[in-house]
Amino acid sequence: MELSEETRFALGALSPLDGRYAGQLVALRELISEAAFMHRRVQVEVEWLIALSDLGLPELPRFSEASRERLRDVVSRFGMAQAAQIKSIEARTNHDVKAVEYFLKDAVKGDPELEAASEFIHFACTSEDINNTSHALMLSAVRDEVIVPSIEQVIGVLRGLAHEHAAVPMLSRTHGQAASPTTVGKEFANVVARLEAALGRIRAVRLLAKMNGAVGNFNAHLVACPEVDWEAHARGVVESLGLAFNPYTIQIEPHDYMAELFDALARLNTILIDLNRDVWGYISMGFFRQKLKAGEVGSSTMPHKVNPIDFENSEGNLGLANALLRHLAEKLPISRWQRDLTDSTVLRNMGVAFGHSLLAYKACLRGLAKLELDPIRLAADLAANPEVLAEAIQTVMRRYGVENPYEQLKALTRGQSIDADSLARFVATLPIPEYARARLQALSPGDYIGLAAEFARRV
Repeated sequence: MELSEETRFALGALSPLDGRYAGQLVALRELISEAAFMHRRVQVEVEWLIALSDLGLPELPRFSEASRERLRDVVSRFGMAQAAQIKSIEARTNHDVKAVEYFLKDAVKGDPELEAASEFIHFACTSEDINNTSHALMLSAVRDEVIVPSIEQVIGVLRGLAHEHAAVPMLSRTHGQAASPTTVGKEFANVVARLEAALGRIRAVRLLAKMNGAVGNFNAHLVACPEVDWEAHARGVVESLGLAFNPYTIQIEPHDYMAELFDALARLNTILIDLNRDVWGYISMGFFRQKLKAGEVGSSTMPHKVNPIDFENSEGNLGLANALLRHLAEKLPISRWQRDLTDSTVLRNMGVAFGHSLLAYKACLRGLAKLELDPIRLAADLAANPEVLAEAIQTVMRRYGVENPYEQLKALTRGQSIDADSLARFVATLPIPEYARARLQALSPGDYIGLAAEFARRV
């Protein structure tokens, strides 16, 4: 059997992100792969060069519109062929950023205006000026174009479930034991509220960049061109790229904002782990069935099974993502003196963390789309646990001054198997107003939901 190169690569990939799951991550790969990193480096070098030509240096006249367009055209037309060209240059230089510089010098050959300015490509920059700005641009694109929309999609589906099942009563379980009822919609609403708060923290992180030279002080800049306000110039370039300028750095941008972003994402992912486990449990209890998919097999030996594999897949990928995100958050803000290389190799795994996160969101959405509520099973669970009304009864007893209400209900219900009739007989003996007694006698576990439905509808 003849295998395609794509199949060979997928089967031989060390990471399932580039093998088994590659097809689900195309959008992410375009934004935070090695080629995407090269693309952003080219973009930053081009914008720095164009901004330098606007300084009015006698040695670097302001570029014509045609030259600006040609430089930016190099960025807009950048693809795999150009990335391969840079990789080829890197094989010779053994330096990735220098390879980008040489690539751009090759790209402007034949244009007299740009060729004359070619030594101003990467002028006064250290590699990290280009790299940290490129990292921030990649993170901006990944957050705004992939991660946030995916999370919003999950929230939207959960909100729909909260509204659809707002008034469907469900027995709660605290410590795994029967507890005061809630509604199915309210439980989804709780997750919506948590995710929205977590997503707000992700959106709020300011993405920073620096372009201030070898150790953050514009040393070479000032020696070469002391008449230039280099801090204002660097700030202008960074802000023109949609990023926030960080004036206080060593050779590298200290990555505190990255830690904040990765930690915020990990916290959101933890909320989704909680959701996955809860829904998994509700499926196990029969509260939800799963829609069948033609041809799908649940077990290699037990034909009846419809396993909650999407929620399990989501939970597993979220765990992997969080392990990486938390390592990134803990490691990246630490650098020996003005620079060491440990951040560089770790940063190359940002896409892996986002990849596992994205897989998890997609799996969770697939699982949620399969859910079918079983109201009969929910109602039976409520009917089988009338003792949960003990909370309501003893609270009413407290209001009307009945002696030892908690203790009386504890003696009646704790660890006991009681039915609705025995509760009704107990209520009938209570020295409370008739209207209060009637309200308690009419109460069932399915009615005892407080404001759950209202909360679910308004989320």
